[in-house]
Amino acid sequence: MNAGTRDGGRPGATLVVLAAGRATRYGGVKPLASVGLAGEAVLDVLASDALAAGFDRLIIVIGPTTGPAIRYHVERTWPKAVPVEFASQESPRGTVDAVLAAAHLLDTGSSFGVANADDLPGEPGLALLAGHLRRGDPGNVAVCYRLRDSLLGDAPVTRGLCHVDAEGMLEAVDERRRVTPLPDGRVIADDGREPKELDPGQLVSVNLWGFGPELRSVFEDAMAQASGDGEVLLPDVVDRLLAARRHDAPHAPAVRVLRAPGRSIGVTHPGDVALVSAELAREVARGDRPAALWTAVAAQS
Repeated sequence: MNAGTRDGGRPGATLVVLAAGRATRYGGVKPLASVGLAGEAVLDVLASDALAAGFDRLIIVIGPTTGPAIRYHVERTWPKAVPVEFASQESPRGTVDAVLAAAHLLDTGSSFGVANADDLPGEPGLALLAGHLRRGDPGNVAVCYRLRDSLLGDAPVTRGLCHVDAEGMLEAVDERRRVTPLPDGRVIADDGREPKELDPGQLVSVNLWGFGPELRSVFEDAMAQASGDGEVLLPDVVDRLLAARRHDAPHAPAVRVLRAPGRSIGVTHPGDVALVSAELAREVARGDRPAALWTAVAAQS
């Protein structure tokens, strides 16, 4: 099947899911953390949401450390009708290298989405990205959430603050560390930089992207220029592109911001598992998500 089009030549929507992390600080396989109402894994919920949102193909990038467990889980528990393939990232060289590991499964002229395997941006945000891809809209996009809607619990996290111009284009991504919500609703970044207090309504990146085919050569160049075995991260490469566009390369690839409704939650710390599980239960109780997964697959069968 052609990765760029589907039946009748219409554009498809492929989501590359980054699941090759070693999770050494977490102490387990984060995409397989049990968070669903029936014990489903983070990756299960993400994939079910993606299919419900309009994606019709999933490519899961796995690594040698946690990959066998993830592949075993998917092959044994997912419905057989789920359109999923696997790509292998052999060395831990960051998210840019992970995307390139999936390149051979994508048509050379196709756009594609990218998401983290341990994050749950929700069906509405995923639908924005899938719609962009299915319409065949040109250019690159970043699906962004309000800072307050990307935080869960009170453990510090890293967030990329998005600076957006009047036309809705991404100008820069400013990574802030040790971002922590306070009980009174304020959000601070205890990373030694100013301002320490952040705007809770500031848009942030959650590594949910849509990339055009021209970005593959950009990613390849970034890996070729990297020193040693160091990691090359998607937000860093995107920010370098944006800086070049602002200064001496106005024709460099641009990135449009899609403002997502709802929340984006995920597992960063071990204590987040119970928090994510509780939030999903609240969403089901409110009617914001179905209690059972794979409703899109069941509807097509």
